[in-house]
Amino acid sequence: MKQFLLGTFLCALIIPTLSLAQTKQLTEQLGKTVLYGDIALSSDGSRVAWVQSTAATIPKHTYIRSTSGDAPAIPVDLKTSGERIDADPAWSPDSRTLALLSDAGEEDQRQLWTLNADGSNPKKLTHLKGYAARPRWSHDGRRIAVLYIEDAGGGGPLMAAPPATGIIDTAIHNQRIAVLDLDTGQLHQVSPPNLHVYDYDWSPDDKTFVATAAPGPGDNNWWIAQIYTIDVSKGDARSIYKPALQVAVPRWSPDGKAVAFIEGLMSDEGLHGGDLFTIAADGQKNSNRTKDRKTSISSLFWQTPDRLIVTEIVGGSSAISELALADNSVRTIWQAPEHIHAFGNFPNFTLSKDGKFAAAVRNNYETPPEVWAGSLGAWRQLTKNNTGLTPSWGKTESLEWTSEGLHIQGWLIPPGQVEPGKKYPMVVLVHGGPSSATTPEWPASFGMSRAIVAALSSQGYYVLLPNPRGSYGQGEDFTRANVKDFGGGDLRDNLAGVDAAIAKYPIDPARLGVTGWSYGGYMTMWTVTQTNRFHAAVAGAGIANWQSYYGQNLIDQWMIPFFGASVYDDPAVYEKSSPIQFIKQVKTPTLVISAERDAECPVPQSYEFWHALKTLGVPTQLVIHPGEGHMYLKPENQIDRMDRTVAWFDEYLK
Repeated sequence: MKQFLLGTFLCALIIPTLSLAQTKQLTEQLGKTVLYGDIALSSDGSRVAWVQSTAATIPKHTYIRSTSGDAPAIPVDLKTSGERIDADPAWSPDSRTLALLSDAGEEDQRQLWTLNADGSNPKKLTHLKGYAARPRWSHDGRRIAVLYIEDAGGGGPLMAAPPATGIIDTAIHNQRIAVLDLDTGQLHQVSPPNLHVYDYDWSPDDKTFVATAAPGPGDNNWWIAQIYTIDVSKGDARSIYKPALQVAVPRWSPDGKAVAFIEGLMSDEGLHGGDLFTIAADGQKNSNRTKDRKTSISSLFWQTPDRLIVTEIVGGSSAISELALADNSVRTIWQAPEHIHAFGNFPNFTLSKDGKFAAAVRNNYETPPEVWAGSLGAWRQLTKNNTGLTPSWGKTESLEWTSEGLHIQGWLIPPGQVEPGKKYPMVVLVHGGPSSATTPEWPASFGMSRAIVAALSSQGYYVLLPNPRGSYGQGEDFTRANVKDFGGGDLRDNLAGVDAAIAKYPIDPARLGVTGWSYGGYMTMWTVTQTNRFHAAVAGAGIANWQSYYGQNLIDQWMIPFFGASVYDDPAVYEKSSPIQFIKQVKTPTLVISAERDAECPVPQSYEFWHALKTLGVPTQLVIHPGEGHMYLKPENQIDRMDRTVAWFDEYLK
């Protein structure tokens, strides 16, 4: 028996031993998957660095490898003892030095390190006290900038919120740009103390930063960030663009005359999608370069003053394209059913300075992740750490259907083995966001719902992963199609996808389940209040009541672009999409899972939904994992969540 304690509330729950026995082998297999993150390519394309771990372990170490030849990757030795977590490797402009952040030798405190391109001569350069991220070299190679929150933690709202007890601390610790002078060893915070900087870029002459920033608190105000230029020597900040929606990835043109960025309806910091804009450095001549394009730009790289390389979400796939500013024409260089993007959360793609050479972590549902490098479209596999892994789940298929005149795409993963004449249960897994998209990835991440896909398919379930209206991948109009309509059109899209899957595959309509995390958890709660088609549900980090949620979460600014006004100005638009308003219609057995310190989808929302179901006599359980935030970090809790999900569906759908 495992016990999860939150305040005076105690959940005592037992996982059926049958489910644990069935998933143990899969858990061990996925846990051995080598994961590669924070990939960085040297300016000349000769070397690539990344941070490496396994799916079941916490330590993360940096590796370096030549992009030519067959020499193995070199693990970076920082000459310290104990476990460590590295992050954000960044190459110097001359490709001779690698900078990175690491907590080596210091518990949970990142410091900036440098080392030679061959991994030799590691040096700790800083004595930071607080959160640090995203080191970037000046073009002359004499300075390194980092994002820094002095005397406070960071990492964004996905991380566990600090305990809220006693008098609530109203102090705001803004994330600022700090610049380290490599000649003197002096570190100076450059950006104004009243701004929280989310992303930034050096100008070509190293005199000015361009940044997305907003007044603190930082976790909440990303959704109202503007684009600023910041004088490196004086620290003066000037807003050059106040967007209608959200902005991300500001980058200087090579001649310093313009800035490119992504603008669109985005529901999560670090998960970018929208149109590509350019604006003159003085804030004039703002232009949407991809207006009406039926994709979502996810990252960008300037090549020349009139040409950029972009990554795009296309339906449920990824593409790399070239954009010519002279006529805004776009040429697709590469496209595949994979997940490719740079910058933001979990970047896995990078370009050389001249744009002719790329490195990426490539994978999909059938092929585990490995590092690749080479010319676009002619990449060569550099690592083979996951060669022995083979999927025990079924081969993924793209499923397309029409819903109310809209073209909808999703992914369908069948059971590992399908026997003729037999029908199988199906679980619909709704992605979070809602501004996001399900793209193919090897399902080894226990913390982000992906491993649940493998577990269900391996044990005899079809799994449908829809990309309904509100998702990335079909242009801005499609992404904005659920504004003021949460749970309306997107639910109808998902139900139409269920019908399409049942019509084409041997799926038993009497054994349907639904699950999801975050917005997917909300959609799970909403779905069971609107239809009785589903016979089991698992709602993770869901939202039961948009009206009470507005005052409980720590990121309420994200809601206004989607609902049109605050809950205090238009409570009706929040009420009509709240599952709790329709709770007496629920008949579906529902497992509710939440994280104790979730800042994005707080526990009271899950408690309220569970309490209502329990009162109404609907089979339900509530699980609260201690110490976790919106994104689970502890392997034992990640696996426990997967085990309980599969066990719940086994009980009610098998």
